[in-house]
Amino acid sequence: MFSLKEKVAFVTGASQGIGRATALALAGVGAKVGVAARSAPRLSSLTSEIEAAGGEALAIPMDVADSGQIRNGFQQLLAKFGKLDILVNNAAITRDTLALRMKLEDWEAVLRTNLTGAHLCIQQALGVMLRQRSGRIINLASVVAETGNAGQANYVASKAGLIGLTRAIAVEVASRNITVNAVAPGFIETPMTDPLPVALKDKMKSLIPLGRFGSDREVAAAIVFLASDEAAYITGQVLGVNGGMHMG
Repeated sequence: MFSLKEKVAFVTGASQGIGRATALALAGVGAKVGVAARSAPRLSSLTSEIEAAGGEALAIPMDVADSGQIRNGFQQLLAKFGKLDILVNNAAITRDTLALRMKLEDWEAVLRTNLTGAHLCIQQALGVMLRQRSGRIINLASVVAETGNAGQANYVASKAGLIGLTRAIAVEVASRNITVNAVAPGFIETPMTDPLPVALKDKMKSLIPLGRFGSDREVAAAIVFLASDEAAYITGQVLGVNGGMHMG
């Protein structure tokens, strides 16, 4: 089950955390993987790890806030692999502050990367997937898109918008055998959460019925499932990976 042999995947925000774990997991079940992020050195390290394990990968330095870089990135992927079966929109940034104090540039930067960037990547992917009459698109949302979170109005809005985008595109392309789903992680152990004070982490864990943070590999496993043939009848859905923090 869950073999992706001969499939080609493209993962944005792949230099660390969930994106990196997802690239490794996809390669681990046979996919050829294009990995994109702004950090070229981290991408090089990731592709070396995939290749050392017998996989095939292509590093594509790319900022999803730049439409020109997105077009060029997809061109590089197609020049290397000739097709695209799986797109994982994971790239995201935060610019946290209370809504009253939020600067317009911080609002726009988060929406541009987290939502508009995903939209532009989907457009590029659909150009290939519609011709193939097959594909999997998986967008990384967040539990806070469903619960809200103080001090993150821009981030929450971007992730909630991503859920709406997921459902809209799912309806548009279902007739072409393309599925579009979202994964909504809860609190996950990543480089973004590592610096948090222990007291704050303990408070956050108290909100989670399973009593712990999730791992990036657990999120990656959900993504691999949605990318697989076994998930062919699932589209327009939001899969929560949150330890029971939100049960919608």
